[in-house]
Amino acid sequence: METIKIKYFSQDLEKLAYIDGKSDWIDLRASETVTLKAGDFKLIPLGVAMELPKGYEAHVVPRSSTFKNYGILQVNSCGVIDGSYCGDGDMWKMPVYATRDTVISKNDRICQFRIMENQPQIQFQETPSLEGKDRGGFGTTGVR
Repeated sequence: METIKIKYFSQDLEKLAYIDGKSDWIDLRASETVTLKAGDFKLIPLGVAMELPKGYEAHVVPRSSTFKNYGILQVNSCGVIDGSYCGDGDMWKMPVYATRDTVISKNDRICQFRIMENQPQIQFQETPSLEGKDRGGFGTTGVR
């Protein structure tokens, strides 16, 4: 089992919890109340900083209900927090775009994360052709 050092920027923010058997994604919460108008961009503070284990990174994505409940989109689709973002002031944030007027209250669960091992070192070998089946460049059906 890996151990992650975590700093909370607010004592009244609900603590993170790993719920074994339910999901291996961990919910993150807004650490302040945020009011957005349609078309606004905001970095929503998540109230935590972490020191990830060596060789790991965190992937941050919206919860499945985030758009339905708040009308916000995470503008980088999937946020990647590498292991070097681990300082005392490196609070995690979620970059969002509001599609409608909305209010996100402090402690609302708006996104989730999981840690992943860093990609191993790879090298590319150029070749004039590949041996796999040509699917026409359009997924499994090859239909355009």
